[in-house]
Amino acid sequence: MSAENDFKRTPPNSQQAESDNARGASQSEPAQGEEEHPVGGQAQRDEEIERIQQHSKHQRVGIQKPPELPPAPPRKALMMVGVFVLLLVIAGAITLWGRVSHSRALAKETERETIPTVAVVHPQAEKPDEELVLPGSLQAYEESPIYARTSGYLVRWYKDIGSKVDKGELLAKIDTPEVDQELNQMRAAREQTLAQMELAKISSDRWENLRKTDSVSAQEADQQVSGYKQAQANLTAADANVHRLEQLEGFKDVYAPFTGVLTRRNVDPGALINAGAGVAGRELFDIARVDPLRVFTSVPQAYATSITVGESTAITLQEFPGQKFMGKVARTAEAIDPTTRTLLTEVDVPNKDGRLLPGSFGQVHFSVAVNVNKVTVPVNAMLFRAEGPQVAVVSPDGKIQLRHISIGRDYGTTLEILGGVSPSDQIIINPPDSLEDGQQVNVAQAPPPNQPAQNPPAQNQPGENQKNSSQKGSK
Repeated sequence: MSAENDFKRTPPNSQQAESDNARGASQSEPAQGEEEHPVGGQAQRDEEIERIQQHSKHQRVGIQKPPELPPAPPRKALMMVGVFVLLLVIAGAITLWGRVSHSRALAKETERETIPTVAVVHPQAEKPDEELVLPGSLQAYEESPIYARTSGYLVRWYKDIGSKVDKGELLAKIDTPEVDQELNQMRAAREQTLAQMELAKISSDRWENLRKTDSVSAQEADQQVSGYKQAQANLTAADANVHRLEQLEGFKDVYAPFTGVLTRRNVDPGALINAGAGVAGRELFDIARVDPLRVFTSVPQAYATSITVGESTAITLQEFPGQKFMGKVARTAEAIDPTTRTLLTEVDVPNKDGRLLPGSFGQVHFSVAVNVNKVTVPVNAMLFRAEGPQVAVVSPDGKIQLRHISIGRDYGTTLEILGGVSPSDQIIINPPDSLEDGQQVNVAQAPPPNQPAQNPPAQNQPGENQKNSSQKGSK
């Protein structure tokens, strides 16, 4: 039993090793003493085989279970799971943060695109001067259209356009047959009324004498007296009608109301003339007094206090280069126009030789002692709205400020601004009509200065191309 137990305790691997060692020893021993002990070696092998067989008889047949390993500690497993979960959370947070950042960037870009981008310029300062030059319009001192006061046909006109006429000079003659007949009729009616009045006077005197002797009643005498008074009134009305028609007869001749020049003639002989200046009336002539001429100009509010009535001024016209026509300030409106913020001023200019023509455009030169800060802005920076001329200024915080301005001279591509902006302001050029006060805008960056153009690489001449091609062919 002890031997069997010892065999059981011995692991199969160790038993196998011992048998292998014994087999090896038994096999190696004859090799060493093969020549000297051949019989002894065979006996030893037999004994070894017998011993192995004895051991194999007592060996239990069965499968040995593998050794049981102890389970992994729970703390290590939890740590591995926690690390895995932490990695998943970090990866999800990174992905979520990327999406949020992309959404914010997209929202900011969209908001930036909704804000309009504008280009700005700075007003250019001008050197103040002591002479104010403003545009002016030349007009006739007196101008009047002439209409007919009676209806008829034009017999003849005596003065044409450009004719200088004196006051009371005959201009045209009108034939009025209907008025002539009405006048004759009213004169005859007046004679009838006069005869009736005389008869009524005789009857009134007679009845008054009879009343003194009580031959007639007082009522009858009063009726005769009243008839006489009524006849007198009828005669007065007939005289008024006769005088009216006689005056209409006098309007058959058209006369000049004042000394001047005829600037228009609208009728020819034989034309039907209707009296009055209404829809049916037809204008016959236009007459204008051209000596002196009135020159109207609008003085900006900044210079209004420098304009004095009686002050000498000079008028220049493009068709008379180098010449100045002297005049005087005749009157001012004594009020600033709230729409244009200007003072309407009239300058009278003598025109005895008639060189200046009404309706012309000129420039009025005023001598002023006030130096006003003036700037110029491009014409395309103006906003023309119901509130008057304005410009859009961008404030430092990027918001729009609509400012009213006072315009001075017009230089074509630029305008002189007398008030409302300064050289430090940023003025929007080509402003859209949708701009509003306080609106947020982006200011476009100024383009970089132009880089000097690089010279293009020199091209080979035809001869050189042929030479290069021949060299390549030889190679």
